[in-house]
Amino acid sequence: MTQVTDHGGGVRSIRVPIPDNPLGTTLVHLVDTDLGPVLIDTGWDDPASWDALAAGLTACGASVAEVHGVVITHHHPDHHGLSGKVREASGAWIAMHALDTAIVRRTRENRPDRWFSYMADKLASSGAPEEHVVQLRAARTARLTAGLPTFAPALPDREIVPGELLDLAGRRLRAIWTPGHTPGHVCLHLEETHPAALPGNGRLFSGDHLLPRITPHIGLYEDPDDATVADPLGDYLDALERVGRLNPAEVLPAHQHAFTDAPGRVRELLAHHDDRLTGLLALLSTPLTAWQLAERMEWNRPWDQIPFTSRNIAVSEAEAHVRRLVKLGRAEAVTGSDPVTYAAL
Repeated sequence: MTQVTDHGGGVRSIRVPIPDNPLGTTLVHLVDTDLGPVLIDTGWDDPASWDALAAGLTACGASVAEVHGVVITHHHPDHHGLSGKVREASGAWIAMHALDTAIVRRTRENRPDRWFSYMADKLASSGAPEEHVVQLRAARTARLTAGLPTFAPALPDREIVPGELLDLAGRRLRAIWTPGHTPGHVCLHLEETHPAALPGNGRLFSGDHLLPRITPHIGLYEDPDDATVADPLGDYLDALERVGRLNPAEVLPAHQHAFTDAPGRVRELLAHHDDRLTGLLALLSTPLTAWQLAERMEWNRPWDQIPFTSRNIAVSEAEAHVRRLVKLGRAEAVTGSDPVTYAAL
């Protein structure tokens, strides 16, 4: 597979591998500016990923040392992982939305044992069986015993402000806030004529918000110190509609490949989540916990074949969907239930 793709108009993408992940690669986009190349995302922090990013920059006629800035669509490690190393090698600035920067800051400051304890309690309250929760508690103990280092992703030094143009010399790149996949996820609208004169409004770097063949994960990103009940799926669906109305000529996502007809893809995703919510309502004719919902939902494999970490993600997605139903007044938490069960109205 070609490592570098030239999309024209001073925009190229570099395929950076993600170790042991079915997604395979992150598409790191390089945008030429009057002050040097700017990267949109960087890829996973792994030696093979770093080598691929460096080789891709060389193939683009640049180098890591020449990178002027890094714009991060969201904080996940397959997007933000190598940002710190790029900054160390080049002095580049790193920009991210304030809500995702807050998550990065929490990750850097919180002790790993506190996070493991929070996750274990969260899963228990979602109805996870003890044999599942005990693995998280064991991981916490093993990490403390081994004295493993704390994960410390790079702290951004610039803020991406929704609706504003980024400070890129010679380019018009506007931030579009698209929460859901993460609270501070942004798409980036290149407000320039498409180099191939495709119909539509410029090009959209869509991160994980809008992908050609994948439905992005919509789960929960909660602060242990914040009691606010978020509605990430509602946020995501609202942001999808905004992106559809933008009608870009071409979408440059962070995975898979570039594509056209963003409004059509948006309609497919809206229909998918509507179908899923309808299916959950049918399941909730009998009160169920978030864990029981996840067990009964359709995934890309049977529940008994889903590994430990992926089950945690699935439960988070199930709860995000049931929260949307509660917000719409179509389901409610059963008073006095522990762990919490939900029922259709």
